[in-house]
Amino acid sequence: MEEKKKVWDKVNQWEDELRQLREIIQKTELIETNKWGGEVYTLNSKNVLGIGGFKNFFVIWFWNGVFLKDEAKVLVNANEGVTKGLRQWRFTSAKDIDEKLILHYIREAIANEKAGLSIKPEKKEPMKCDFFEGELKKDRTLNAAFDKFTPGKQKEFWEFMATAKQEKTKVARLEKIRPMIIDGIGLNDKYRK
Repeated sequence: MEEKKKVWDKVNQWEDELRQLREIIQKTELIETNKWGGEVYTLNSKNVLGIGGFKNFFVIWFWNGVFLKDEAKVLVNANEGVTKGLRQWRFTSAKDIDEKLILHYIREAIANEKAGLSIKPEKKEPMKCDFFEGELKKDRTLNAAFDKFTPGKQKEFWEFMATAKQEKTKVARLEKIRPMIIDGIGLNDKYRK
């Protein structure tokens, strides 16, 4: 029995259309993989594009679509002001699928990936919390255990503490995370595989 593929089709109404897109993509050198519960196509383990279905349309999204020339003016930024590189090509019916044009965009995306064109995420300074900083300075055991975490895990603790507005919330949060820090357990470890 063939295992059903996981696809981003939130309403299960685009099965045939997504199959058509998949068949077009399979004519390229991209490798199909599953990430985040859906189909993603990669080149040298780098995300190039994905496909999926939503209520009113189905899409191909290009991770670094901002670098595509978009001569046909088909690409949209689905989250203006937030999304930097990702661009979507939305379709509302199988009649919208132009294999030649789609292959042109995919080949350009592959060439851009090979050229190393990508948007690097902006590094944000970790949030600071005077209350938490004071507790770390007062408690050497806590501070030593905290220093053993990676910068990313430290950042999660800083943000958790810094987003507390009231003093009582800061105290409650510290009581929650103190044993975790001492035991070497990251704030979000339970969500990681």
